[in-house]
Amino acid sequence: MHMEPATEPANGTPPGKMARRATILRFLFRYRNSGVFSGLAIAPSAEVATVGEGSPAEFVNELEAMGPTFVKLGQMLSTRPDIVPPAYAEALERMQEDVAAVPFEVIRTQVESELGVRIGKAFASFDEEPLGCASLAQVHAAVLRDGRPVAVKVQRPDVAQRLLNDLELLRGFAGAADRITRIGRHVHFAEWLDEFARTLMAELDYVAEAENLERFRTHLRHFPRLWVPQPHWDYCARRVLTMELASGVRVDQIPPLRRTEQSMTPLAEDLLRAYLDQVFVHGEIHADPHPGNLRVTDDGRLAIFDLGMVANVPPRQRDRLLKLLFAAVDGRGEKVAEESIALGVRLEDYDEPRYLREVGQLISRYAAHRGSVSEGRTVLELVRIGTRCGLRTSPELSLLGKALLNLDTVCQCLSPGLDTQQVVERHLQHVMRARLRKSLSSPNLASELMEVQALLSDGPRKLSDILSLVAENRFQIRVTGLEESRLMENLQKIANRIAVGVIAASLILASAMIMRIPAQFTLLGYPLLALMFFLLGVGLGCGIVVSSLLSDRRARRREEHGPR
Repeated sequence: MHMEPATEPANGTPPGKMARRATILRFLFRYRNSGVFSGLAIAPSAEVATVGEGSPAEFVNELEAMGPTFVKLGQMLSTRPDIVPPAYAEALERMQEDVAAVPFEVIRTQVESELGVRIGKAFASFDEEPLGCASLAQVHAAVLRDGRPVAVKVQRPDVAQRLLNDLELLRGFAGAADRITRIGRHVHFAEWLDEFARTLMAELDYVAEAENLERFRTHLRHFPRLWVPQPHWDYCARRVLTMELASGVRVDQIPPLRRTEQSMTPLAEDLLRAYLDQVFVHGEIHADPHPGNLRVTDDGRLAIFDLGMVANVPPRQRDRLLKLLFAAVDGRGEKVAEESIALGVRLEDYDEPRYLREVGQLISRYAAHRGSVSEGRTVLELVRIGTRCGLRTSPELSLLGKALLNLDTVCQCLSPGLDTQQVVERHLQHVMRARLRKSLSSPNLASELMEVQALLSDGPRKLSDILSLVAENRFQIRVTGLEESRLMENLQKIANRIAVGVIAASLILASAMIMRIPAQFTLLGYPLLALMFFLLGVGLGCGIVVSSLLSDRRARRREEHGPR
């Protein structure tokens, strides 16, 4: 329906968007003192909601009620212990999407529009009742024409536009928080929100999720107890994903009788080993391996699905994360701190002695309580310590901690007595061998040989050029960017103040000399011109003093990145 311009507010913002902005503002105001979005530099008692504020459970309920954008925002916030206090992080970890189903006629239209064919021709049968509903999609059981049972994931109509509208509003709040709040300058909400938006948009692309399924199937082929559903590409589109039906029982709902017939410990160990391979060998983190995304099938395998939230880890960061985990398992707190510092950004108030001390204590506790301290919670606590000490840690470190925490929950559901720390320690040796084999692959060796060839061919010529310049006294070192540096800015400030000071002194001296000369125009018995020069000189002098008192301060330390 067309909206007349006269019905819009003067600023051009549609009424619906203004109401949505007001809803978000009310939500933020309600939890302004809870510690959420304000960092962890708060008293321990601040983790408990104060009078007039909601509890952590109510915080989660309100997020769910605000729609799919905020459900996904809550899931991402659960991976950021540097933003959310522990009580709220734990509530967010238990967040469950309880969303009403979209009418089947709407689902039918969406499927037929995406696949370009009527449902009756594409499928032998299509169950109108969904297997599950979430904020972005719902899943239906179906049967292909050749009799194979499948699960069809269908994106809810118009959900992408709703997400884009909400993200636009949130960007305005994030930008304001970065400018005016201390935690905003530490966390950089705008950058984090941009990353969240990219992840969310990728999760809406079901072709990309189908590719994730294929890739995980390939990576996990060495673990026969694990099974990833095969996507059916002829029935996949951007908003529809068709894959093998993962029938079975959730890992947190396994009957006791089933446990007596089949030991679940091998499944738990293979799952943990497979995810370590995914992160440190293949460079991918599936940040959401919670019990709802895992099923124990009728043939005794563990089915893994819902791979929309997958993050890639660059090789160099992967190396540092592996060194960090090795050091943690070995109980070397100093090495853990060194690698986390190299992964992060040292802010202006970074307190290195405190950080080294607290990380050392954390890793000592982890090493001393084998089997009883979660690897995931240890990594997330490492992120919290960084925030308290002025270190902005790498997002990949938070994702790794969240994934390990989810895996620990799943492993405890499958095998409550499993020593995950021992499994991690044993498998890290295999990870190192696998990484070595990958580094010796033909493409990697060819790339290294090309680098060596370029060095051998170009090195002598470049060395000769340098020696020629030195011999001819033409060798120069040029420092770029000096004209825009803080040094030049301060030198200009000093020069300006000296010039103003000289002018002020000259004016006062000139006024004193003019005082002795008879003048036609006077004020209070003093020559008017002399009085004007005197007042102007005094004003300039006072201006220099005020400027010095208000603006001169010690130079703040800049953010320092670790070595790349």
